[in-house]
Formats: sequence, structure tokens, C-alpha cells
Amino acid sequence: MSPQPASSPPLIVVLAAGEGTRMKSELPKVLHRVAGLPMLGHVLVAAALDQAHRAVVVGPGAAAVRAFVAGAAPEAAVFEQRERLGTAHAVLAAEPALAAHKGTVVVVYGDTPLLTAETLRRLLAETAGGAAVAVLGFRAADPTGYGRLIVEAGRLLAIREERDATAAERAVTLCNGGVMALAGGTALTLLRAIGNANAKGEYYLTDAVEIAN
Repeated sequence: MSPQPASSPPLIVVLAAGEGTRMKSELPKVLHRVAGLPMLGHVLVAAALDQAHRAVVVGPGAAAVRAFVAGAAPEAAVFEQRERLGTAHAVLAAEPALAAHKGTVVVVYGDTPLLTAETLRRLLAETAGGAAVAVLGFRAADPTGYGRLIVEAGRLLAIREERDATAAERAVTLCNGGVMALAGGTALTLLRAIGNANAKGEYYLTDAVEIAN
């Protein structure tokens, strides 16, 4: 697969449809403030890099989130995920934007306020260098609850959700950070190929890695 031209701006899809029930608040999770700005605001700032196109996926009835996006990123396209059937399903809610875009697609989450534009640029450098999929990972002393990055000989083979992992895979401490880049021309093909044969019966964005391999 040929890498995208360096001048081609990315499409950054921000997933902001979560209800945030663990927050014990009627305010949508992504609108809780950190350092004076809603978490979603910090993410939209990071996603404004290098003339990137931005799309935001919201949940049903998310009027407050829509209003915030309209003020903070008026050019961003907003799409609704009407049913919560998994992360890949959420990204496909933005299918019109994906279909119209030729460059790399980056998927980020609206509740990650510490994400920086520089980190996104490093991820984009991987797809520009020829990777079909690039994933942000981190090492955890206790990886319980996180998806594991399964790597062999320096190549990412799969991301395994904990409830679907073997005992050996659960011992892996390299974890999925949730941010993924899909090289230009491959995003829709990979997303449409994702199934829901897993413990939760959901469409996991993380399955894009195995499919790409």
C-alpha cells in the first residue's frame, strides 16, 4: 500500500457518544471540565493540527455536546451514533465523512484531555511511512482491564480485549491507548470488515489490526 501524500490532511474522528454513567452526573462525560475547558475542548484543540478535517460522533439527544462543538469547532461535521454497538460501529456513524476523505483517518476519544497534537503527528508519521494501521500504546504496571497489544518481532499483530484474551495475552503489559490511525484508502474497507464475534457481541475498532494483517 502506498503511503498518503505528505500534504494530504488527515480526518480526525472524535468519539464523544459515551454517556459517562460512572461520572454520576447529568452532564455528558466529555463536557466535564479539566483545567478550565471541557475534556472535548482539549481534544478538539489537539485535533486541529495541520489543517486536519474534524468529525465528532455524538450520542442520541446530545444537544449540549452538539452545541459545544458548534462553538468550539464550527467547521467540524457532527454525526450521531443512534445505538451503542461498539467503537467500530461508532466510527462508522461518520461514514459519509470517511467515504469522502482520501487521507489518513485518526480515531480519538473525546474524554482524553491530555492528548497532544505532537502525539498525533507521531502517529501520522507511521502511516505516512507505509503502515496500514498505527496504534498508540503504553506500558502499565497493572494492565488489568486494558486491551493488550500483541507484538511479535516488532510488528503489531492484534489488540486483544481482556475478556477475550488468553492467560498468556493477559500477562502482556503493553496496552492499547485507544488512539488509532488508518492509512488513506483503507479505513472504510477495514471498518466494514469488522464483525462482532466476541464476548460482548460488539464491533471493536481494535479488530482492524488483525484484519489489516
